[in-house]
Amino acid sequence: MSRRCQISGVGPRSGNARSHSMIATRRVWNGNLQKYKININGRMVTVKMTARAHRALMKNAK
Repeated sequence: MSRRCQISGVGPRSGNARSHSMIATRRVWNGNLQKYKININGRMVTVKMTARAHRALMKNAK
C-alpha cells in the first residue's frame, strides 16, 4: 500500500535533515494518513486520506 492520499494525492516529501553542525542527511516527511469510512454514491467505502483532506471534505459537506 502506497503512502499517498487517495483523495488529494499528497505523497511523501523529501528534503534534508540538518544537524547542529549543518551536516545534511536525507529524510522524508510523510502525510498524516488515516483510514476513514466515507459515503460514496450511497455506500460506505474505507479510504486512506490525510487528516487535512478529511477536514476539508467534512467542511465542504455541510
